[in-house]
Order: sequence, then C-alpha cells, then structure tokens
Amino acid sequence: MKEAIVHKGPRVEIRDTPIPEPKAGQVVIKVAVSGSNPKDWKVPEWMPDSPPLNQGDDIAGTIHAVGEGVTEFRKGDRVAAFHEMMQPGGSYAEYAVAWAHTTFFLPAKTSFEEGAAIPLAAMTAAVGLYAADRLNLPQPWSPASHPIPLVVYGASSSVGSYVLQLAQRSNIHPLICVAGRAQAHVEKLIDRSKGDTIIDYRKGDEAVVQGIKDALKAAGGLKLEHAYDAVSEAPTYQNIAHAIDTSSGKITLVLPPPGGDWGAKFPGVAEGITTSTTNVGSVHNNLKDLGYVYFRYFTRGLEEGWFKAQPQEVVPGGLGGVQSALEKLKDGSASAVKYVFRIGETEGVGK
Repeated sequence: MKEAIVHKGPRVEIRDTPIPEPKAGQVVIKVAVSGSNPKDWKVPEWMPDSPPLNQGDDIAGTIHAVGEGVTEFRKGDRVAAFHEMMQPGGSYAEYAVAWAHTTFFLPAKTSFEEGAAIPLAAMTAAVGLYAADRLNLPQPWSPASHPIPLVVYGASSSVGSYVLQLAQRSNIHPLICVAGRAQAHVEKLIDRSKGDTIIDYRKGDEAVVQGIKDALKAAGGLKLEHAYDAVSEAPTYQNIAHAIDTSSGKITLVLPPPGGDWGAKFPGVAEGITTSTTNVGSVHNNLKDLGYVYFRYFTRGLEEGWFKAQPQEVVPGGLGGVQSALEKLKDGSASAVKYVFRIGETEGVGK
C-alpha cells in the first residue's frame, strides 16, 4: 500500500509498505479520506531524534478487518476513527489501524470528508470540557441549570468549534469567544440570546481582556471560572488570566507550557489559577471510557443534526497533497477549515 511518512520541515515521503494487521481490540480501516492536524508537522520538530512516522490520526473509511474480541464492527461498515498517536498504522495511508473504542459509525448522510474532520479535534474538545482533571463541566445529558461563563480562545479553530457545539449541548452560557477573521463561522455556533459573544483578538490584548470583562458584566456580573484555550501560545492564556478568578479559575490548554515541560506553570498565570493541558491521547490510556462514550455520542449528534463537522477543504493529489497542507498549517494560513485528503487520488493507488 502507499503510505506517507512525515519528516521535519515538513517534508513528506511516500513509501510502499505492507497492509497492517489488527491486534486484539483493533480494527483495520480502508481509508477513504484522511484528515490533518497541526501536530502532524509539529511532532517531527519537537522530536527530531525519533524515527519519522505516518503522523495521520483522523481516519474515515470502511472496516477492512477486525481483531480478536471486536464485536461492534464488521467488514464494510462506514466509520471514522482516532488513530493512536505516535504508533504505526496512521491515516496517511491506504489502510490504517485504530482501537475499536476510538472508532465510531458514520451515518449514511455524513460524508467521509466530514468524518475525517472530526476525531482528534472533537475528542480534544470533549476531554478538555468534561474530564474531571480538566474543566469538569456539566455533561450534555445532565446540562447546566444556571449560567456558567466559558471563554473559548481560538473559537474558530477545529478544537474551538467543537468546544462550542458541545458546550451548547451542555447549556453552558455565556460563551465568550475569541476569534479573528473567521467570526462568521463562530457566529453560526453560538446563541446571542443567551449572552454569547465574540471578541476580535486583532484589536489587541487589552481589548481582549476588556471584552471578556464587559461580557461578564453584561451577564450580570458573573465570575469567570472556566476557560478553554485552543491556541495556547502567549499571550492567549495570559489574557485569560487577567480576567479569570484568581482563586477558583481553571484554564485548560492544548499545548504544554513554553519549553515543553508538561508539569511547569504557564508564565503570567497567577498561582491560584489551575491550569491543565488537554492531551487527547489520554483516551488511549486513563480516559478510555470517556473516549468510548463520546465517540458514540458524536454518531448520535451527526444523526440528529446538532453536531457538525468543521468545514473541510479537499487538498488535491491524495497523499501527494499532505506536504502542502502541513505547510499551510505551519505558516498559519488555515482558518476555520480542516485539510483532508482523498486517498484514492494518490498516484499509484490501486496499481
């Protein structure tokens, strides 16, 4: 099969490799469409001494084979899945590997392109919002009964967009959304009648902090205790820290503190503010149950129509387009879009 290996740069090399076999509890998926994420170019730079890997983690396609003990899925089922990061069998290939508990059905009305835009980013949103050691907010099936302000920094990003959709389902309002040129996208995901608002970060840091405080004042002087930072690069968390309660505030972030020390404090954040890093890979470790439940909840949301995939842009050339897409993710030109690849367009596939 054809498989794309991501090197530092990013530089992408397409190789011929064997079709993987599933272990117990795993499925092998014939990939129709693969999605991309910023980590796909970042990891080779963070870990330059590690062997280069197929960094794709967002899979959409059909079940090809199931491992021992897998009873939920059968060959030919339409699915999407979250591949275990930093392991063989990624989604930048004709066939990919996923654990059954991080695989979920795609309704007939959901395209493979949409499916490939969901797994990693949507689960990152769910882990940050609901895990007990992150924001620990009310679950969608037990929604909030009183106002709970939530700042979402990077609201138009894939993670931020899924945070907004899940928070709406949990009746978390007002949603105080920090975004830039993609505000029209964010507007579709919020409810102004419940106090939700958008703050333009392009107006400067002081305007962001004041905008958050003004939104809280307009909501009756509510105290800010929860923030989801889907950008996590200074000054985003520092701006949040100037508006959140300094004794009970919680900020969850998608990147570690500067320098990569996961246990360090974020500079400019008061000691009384709790910070956590939301690592979606935890659904392959200590948060397996949360991953299992929420991936199946995504299927229900797609069926019912309240949960929608981040808009996609199909990059031509299949795996041959991965490098150009990762370059765009690196230079920051992507906005409110998921780059996805139709594997069948790859040169040499099927020959």
